[in-house]
Amino acid sequence: MITAILIDDDKHLREGLKALLARYTNDINIIGEAESVKTGIVAIEKLQPQVIFLDIHLSDGTGFDILERLKKTNGKIASHIVFITAHEKYAVKAFKFSALDFILKPIDPEELQHSIVKIKEISSSIKSFDHIDLLLENIRKKVDNFKRIALSTSDGIHLFEVADIIRLEAKGNYTEFFIKNHKPVLISKTLKEYEEMLTEQGFERIHQSHLINLSFLKSYIKTDGGYVIMADNTNIPIAQSKREKLQELIKAL
Repeated sequence: MITAILIDDDKHLREGLKALLARYTNDINIIGEAESVKTGIVAIEKLQPQVIFLDIHLSDGTGFDILERLKKTNGKIASHIVFITAHEKYAVKAFKFSALDFILKPIDPEELQHSIVKIKEISSSIKSFDHIDLLLENIRKKVDNFKRIALSTSDGIHLFEVADIIRLEAKGNYTEFFIKNHKPVLISKTLKEYEEMLTEQGFERIHQSHLINLSFLKSYIKTDGGYVIMADNTNIPIAQSKREKLQELIKAL
């Protein structure tokens, strides 16, 4: 049984979330609730839950204030955090770039079920604050042009400079990252998810299986169906439907 606490200043939301959790899983036991930064910190330190459902906006501050306090006190955190947030574009993107779990208000049952699957896969090991630091850094900026991205792999969470990502390749429901001066990194998310995150930062989907960083494009070859040569000397095919747009993007570089 996975232990969890709910931290939200809206009692009705806490009751609704408990009802949804009870409906969709028997594996999560709600052992406590809190409605503020102050009571949330007390609950976490006393109960040591495996999972924290944490609202962003609280009556006496934010969920980030709780994280800052935990970082200052402990340096590390033993809980898996699921943030609860309104649909603020920059905040949602910040969560994605930080490889952190979140659900939007009003809570969508299907979205919650995805979070439940992730929760059941959590490790009991202590987690570093690196990706939470990245979230706090990005949230404070309130901009979309994030410089770093957290990638969650089977052996932990790793932070990379977005500018160092050469290309991404679809591997079924997984995505393989090819990064400057680093071995390939395989992530259990689809290429489409990363396309939505990176397109505004100089990346382009030129093929069903390939998303490239235009900064690392060396050559565009029109023969043999059309392909590009990247800085890592790989040849990437170009889908016919993508050729015209790619040529326009190259001219603008």
